Amino acid sequence: MSDDWNVYRTRFLVRAKQLSEFVEFTDPLGRHHSGKPGDYLVQSSEGLLRIAPREIFEDVYVILAENAPRSFSSGDGRSFSTGHNRSFSPTELLPS
Repeated sequence: MSDDWNVYRTRFLVRAKQLSEFVEFTDPLGRHHSGKPGDYLVQSSEGLLRIAPREIFEDVYVILAENAPRSFSSGDGRSFSTGHNRSFSPTELLPS
């Protein structure tokens, strides 16, 4: 194995908020998600929600701005509009 290292970054932009309480939900694809305080609720540019453990999220993602602009590019030519995304409280995420 070579001793040469390369630097990488993720190319996807996401919206995220840190959880202040336990949350669990099933996404539209039928996958179960759960998170504890300190983990992050992550919304992809496609609108899907998932939970990222704090240790992984804070290692992978760097905040671009405290208050993101209304829309921005995902880096691959697609537009991601924050104006159409809604905020979820933990109780809204729980399956009924």
